Amino acid sequence: MTKTPSTTPEHPASPCTRVCRIDEATGLCQGCRRTLDEIARWAGMTAAERAAVWARLAGEAQSRSS
Repeated sequence: MTKTPSTTPEHPASPCTRVCRIDEATGLCQGCRRTLDEIARWAGMTAAERAAVWARLAGEAQSRSS
């Protein structure tokens, strides 16, 4: 499993927005919309794992804007 920073114009090094508050109802950060597990594991995730998180975040953003 290769660990890479995989920073692109579409995806910065981390989805963190520095608004770090966990919503008790959803279990998601109100800023970046990641779970506590995703936040804790981010630095050690493989590029594929990070891509999966980015895809989920993009899908949620699209759902919210519809």
